[in-house]
Amino acid sequence: MIPLSDFIDCDFEISDSSCSYYYEGRCPESGVGVARRRHRLKLPRTSMSEAIAHGLMQQLAKNDCYSREGKMYGILLVELPNGEQRVLKAFSGLLNGCSVVEGWVPPIPGREEVALQEARTLAQLDAIKQEILTLKQLSDRQQYQTLFAQFEQQLQAMSDRHRHCKHQRQEKRQQICNTLTSEALTIALEQLDEESRQQGIERRQLKRQQNAVLQPLQQLIAATDARISELKQQRKALSRQLQAQMQASYSLTNFSGRSQSLQELMPGGSPTGTGDCCAPKLLHYAATHNLKPLAMAEFWWGESSVNQDKIQGEFYGACAERCQPLMGFLLSGLRPISIPNRDFHTTAPLLLNRLTHLRRSNVFDSPAFSTIKGEIPILYEDKWLIAVNKPAGLLSVPGRYRDRQDSVLSRLRHLLADGMALASVHRLDQETSGILLLARDRQTHRQLSQQFQQRQIHKVYEAILSGAVTVEQGVIDLPLWGDPENRPEQKVDWQQGKPSLTHFQVIAREGNYTRVEFTPLTGRTHQLRVHAADVRGLGVTILGDRLYGCCAVTSRLHLHARELRFQHPQLEKTLHLQAITPF
Repeated sequence: MIPLSDFIDCDFEISDSSCSYYYEGRCPESGVGVARRRHRLKLPRTSMSEAIAHGLMQQLAKNDCYSREGKMYGILLVELPNGEQRVLKAFSGLLNGCSVVEGWVPPIPGREEVALQEARTLAQLDAIKQEILTLKQLSDRQQYQTLFAQFEQQLQAMSDRHRHCKHQRQEKRQQICNTLTSEALTIALEQLDEESRQQGIERRQLKRQQNAVLQPLQQLIAATDARISELKQQRKALSRQLQAQMQASYSLTNFSGRSQSLQELMPGGSPTGTGDCCAPKLLHYAATHNLKPLAMAEFWWGESSVNQDKIQGEFYGACAERCQPLMGFLLSGLRPISIPNRDFHTTAPLLLNRLTHLRRSNVFDSPAFSTIKGEIPILYEDKWLIAVNKPAGLLSVPGRYRDRQDSVLSRLRHLLADGMALASVHRLDQETSGILLLARDRQTHRQLSQQFQQRQIHKVYEAILSGAVTVEQGVIDLPLWGDPENRPEQKVDWQQGKPSLTHFQVIAREGNYTRVEFTPLTGRTHQLRVHAADVRGLGVTILGDRLYGCCAVTSRLHLHARELRFQHPQLEKTLHLQAITPF
């Protein structure tokens, strides 16, 4: 247990105890029906717990070992039996390969019982992961894409030439039919027919050549994909086996003094890692050491993988799959904690004061802290619609799970008096900044949506590419398809893909980088990112786009929705909105 002074300066005071989030669940011992609904247990994330968490962030920022692997960290503000307040801190999973680290809450009992089997299984899982990565990087995939694109270009050029020849033959047929007769006419027509047959033979020969070259590669890639699928099944089976062993051994205790295994609490099974998250570790430790929890806060620190999609320094709630199902049991035995219900206008000044105080530390020089929660620049506003400059790293609309609720839409709904009527007309990727349009009523939303669907809205994006582009301008026409096995990644697919068209113009060359202006004519998911990265497009990833292969160390995706021009559905005038590119 750690004193508050380790996280907050002695002269730092918080007079507001407002709550920005609740860890909550129904008490499993309070019956059913109406009685059960009344026994919903809550533990808040207060302004005090967030301030303590920011203090912990400052400590983590001073040691590079905490940035090597991204993970969730958490603090729990507790009260001792004598009334003193202390802080517990925890990390999810392992910290640099260790489950027990001095100063941090230890793991929930049970891990040591399966430690040996866990180590063996994790080694097997890592070996499978490495093999999958190697197979995915098979050089034949790139060779296949390059050769396929070359054949497609040849076929297209041949089709254009044959189409032109066919048009000429039609004109010749009409001409000779008017000028020649009898045998001469027959011979001339046969010559034209022979030319048509020869062109058909030419096309079939090229197709046969294409099949002869591509089929061996297709077979190799198909065999590789089958092996990847087999490895994924092995990985899933190993994970399930290990998880079943851990579920039976992990035992959690709540504030009523009851203990149950994960297997008992989640008889239908639970995802890998359940019981290793911060919240269960903190609450279990408090319950077994006679500590009264007052408030809790969890945040992400370190790099984020593509699948995790987390932002360093952002607060997150209980994860829907691992933690939320345990909350009702873990919080059982707690007395209700009274937290004033304050709106954003009450808490915002306090939040700004707290962030100003914490900016004395260099931890806030990090790009992760460039946006104050709730502060979204408004570019245009009237009684029908609102346009904002979305910061990078913030969702356009709330996600499916509880830890992905923070978004432009959810913030504006709390900030504006008529916020609950707002609806997003379109979306920007979480990593993309720039102009986002929202409607304040259903009719405006429908009319603006129709303009997007009918491609009547002019959009301009600005990006920095992570390399040199040889052409100055042009059009990229590559159909895109979202592979359900690798969401959210999109890829070029000539059979299943949807038409995707982008104009581009190089506007500056900055060292090894290229600044480009994109004008998308369609609005497919990740359209600009794929059209930039794919070898059949520009062949250079957008700077910071790790999903599509950019390895450069940078703070964000360098893609910005700079301009939006459309017809105002009510005022019947053209609006041309602009947001200055922040990079």
